[in-house]
Amino acid sequence: MSENQKIAKCAIYPALGIARIGNAPPEEYFLAPEIPGKPAVAEDGYKDSQGRVKKQVARFRIYGLTEDDRVVREITADEAEIVWRVHVANRKAAWYQFNNALDLDGLAIASQLRNSEIRGEERKKLIIDPGSRSISGKNTQGDKYKLDGGTFFSKQVSLGEIRTDEKGRLLFFGGDGNSSSSDGKPATTFANNDGWHDDISDGPVRATVKLGELEMEAEPAMVAVAPPNYGQGLYGVVTMYDVVLDLFYRKQWLHRPEQPNFWEHIYPIFERLTQTQWVNQGFFFLFGHNSPSNFTNPELLNLLSDPTQTSKAEREYFFNWFRDPDCNEREPSKIPPFYGDAFSEYPTDPQVDLSVTRTQYYWLQQWAEGNFSIEKSPTYQFLEEMSPQLQTEALNKAALEECLGGPFHPGIELSWPMRVDLMWKEKEPFRLNILLEGQQPKDNWGSLLAPKIALAEDGPLAASGPGTLTRWLGVPWQTDEASCLSGYDPSTYLPLPSFWTARVPNQVLSEDSYKRLRDTNLNIAQRLKHFDYRQDWLRDFGTNYERKINQMVREWHELGIAVEHEGPENNEQGFFPEQIWVESDRGPFIKSDPSFEQVKYAEKASEEQIAAAETLVVQKAAKVLEERALRERPLFGRGER
Repeated sequence: MSENQKIAKCAIYPALGIARIGNAPPEEYFLAPEIPGKPAVAEDGYKDSQGRVKKQVARFRIYGLTEDDRVVREITADEAEIVWRVHVANRKAAWYQFNNALDLDGLAIASQLRNSEIRGEERKKLIIDPGSRSISGKNTQGDKYKLDGGTFFSKQVSLGEIRTDEKGRLLFFGGDGNSSSSDGKPATTFANNDGWHDDISDGPVRATVKLGELEMEAEPAMVAVAPPNYGQGLYGVVTMYDVVLDLFYRKQWLHRPEQPNFWEHIYPIFERLTQTQWVNQGFFFLFGHNSPSNFTNPELLNLLSDPTQTSKAEREYFFNWFRDPDCNEREPSKIPPFYGDAFSEYPTDPQVDLSVTRTQYYWLQQWAEGNFSIEKSPTYQFLEEMSPQLQTEALNKAALEECLGGPFHPGIELSWPMRVDLMWKEKEPFRLNILLEGQQPKDNWGSLLAPKIALAEDGPLAASGPGTLTRWLGVPWQTDEASCLSGYDPSTYLPLPSFWTARVPNQVLSEDSYKRLRDTNLNIAQRLKHFDYRQDWLRDFGTNYERKINQMVREWHELGIAVEHEGPENNEQGFFPEQIWVESDRGPFIKSDPSFEQVKYAEKASEEQIAAAETLVVQKAAKVLEERALRERPLFGRGER
C-alpha cells in the first residue's frame, strides 16, 4: 500500500501557532520555535542593524493522517496543491474590560464593555478586521498578501502579512507594534485604555489540499500574535503547555503517567527557577549562580536526580518549598515566587500567589517519594530527525511552551480562557474549537460580562474565531508590560515576587557589566561585583507611572533583549556560569552604567546620524533627570492595578 493510499485526511500543525510583533522590515525575521526546549534563533541577533525588533514568524505545516488519526507524514507543495486561508482580527477595543480572570471561583469580577459610550453599529468601528486572505505555491509573497484593509474608526491598521516558504508551508507575520489613541489622549491604566488600539491579532488558519486524486479540507489551526520575547531562551516555571496539559489530564482526555521522568517533568521546574536569575534579581539571589539553591549545580543536581533513600531528605526538603495549588490558605513564603491571578483584589486569598499546576505538584510529590525514572529521552536538533507523530507533538508543545502559563492578570501572550475546557476539542488534544468559516464572533453579551455568561456552554468560549483569543488581553499591550513589574511589597530587600519576568524582564545584567566580568585584568572580587550588579530593565522610562506606560508605547523597540552569551574564559574555579544572559541591543537611551560610550550603533553610522543620535541622547538625559527630580511615584508602583 502506498503512502498516498494511507492518507485519508490531513491537519495543520502547530494547532496553535505563536507569532510575535516587530518593527524591523519583514525581510529580517526569524521562525518561532518548533522543537521543545530549543529556543528561536535569529541570525545576527533579534534586532536589525538599525535597532528595530525582528518579527517572530509562525510557520504552519500540513500532515497527512490515516482514518484513525495516525500521522503518516508531512504534505508539502512538492507533491500537492495547497491553498492556505487566513483570517485574523483585533477585537480588543470592542470587547470587555479586564478586571480579573472570570473563571476564579467566587472571586471573579464582572466586566463592562470597553468604549461603552460607543453603541450599536458604531461599535464595529472598534474592530480591526482585514478579512480573509488566500495564498498558495512556493516562496509566494507580495502586497496582495498583506493583512491590510482593517480600520480602527477611519484609521488604516495593518495586522501583518502572509507568505509561503520553499515547501509551500505558510509563514505568518504579525503586526509592527503600532499602538495609538483615536482622540490623542494618553494611556492612563494597565489594561483598559478607551480609545486605544494596537496591532495584535489572532484567528483561524485553514487549507485545502489536493494530493493526487484526493481532495481534503485540513483540520484548521489558530494563530495568535504576541508581543516581543524580551527573554530569549528563557521559560516560565509554569508554561502555557503545562497549564493546558494539566487540563487535559484532569479531563482524562490524555493519560497521565503515574511515574514522572526526572529530566522531562521535574528538572525543568528547577532549572527554570534558576534561569530566571537573568531577568529578576531576587531569583538571582535565591536560585542563581553561586547560590546554595542553584539547581543547575552538578553536585546538587546529582542529589536531586537520585531516586534512592540517600537523597530522600533533600528531595523532601525542596518539595516542601512548593506551594500546594489546593491549599485553602495563602502561603506567600512558598515558591514559585510569582504573583497570581487574584493579585491586588484579594490580598489574603491563596490565588494571590502563583502555584505550579496540580499535575506539576503531583509529579513533585512522586519525585520526593522516590517514585521517578531517570532515563533520558533522545534530543533532536531538527524536526526531520523525528518520526511524523513526534513532529506533530513537538510542533504543538514548542508553541505553547514558549508562552507563559500565568499569572493571568490578564496575561501577556494568551489569557485564562486557555485553561477552560470549553475552548478545546475533546478528542484532538491541543486543538481549539473553531467557528465555521465566515462566521463572525459575537462581541456583545450584554452590559456586563459575568462568569455565568463567560463560562456558559454556548458562551464566548465555545468556539474561537478572528480576534477572540487576544481580546481578553490589555489594550494596548505596551501599557500592561510597563505596569507588571516586581517587588510591590517594599518591606523586603529582594525584588520579589514577579509577574511575567521570563518575557518582560525586571532586572538584567547589562552589556557593560558583562564586559567587565570578562575582563581578566580586573581582580576576581571586582569581576564578581559586576556579575552581581543588575539594573532595572525599564530604568530609562522614569518613575512617573503615566509617563512610563506612554513612553513604552513609543519606545518599546529600544528596550534591550536578554540573550544568551558565553561565560568568561579561564573559569576553572567556577565563579561564573558557562552561559550568561545579557541585556543586548539596547537602544540609544542615556546609559545608567558607569561608563557611557556615546551611541549603541555609532560605529555603523554616518557623521550626521551620530550627531542626531547624540542630540537624542542629550534630550533623553534631560527627561530622565527631570523625572528623577519629580519622584511622583515609587519605582515599584503599579499604577491602577
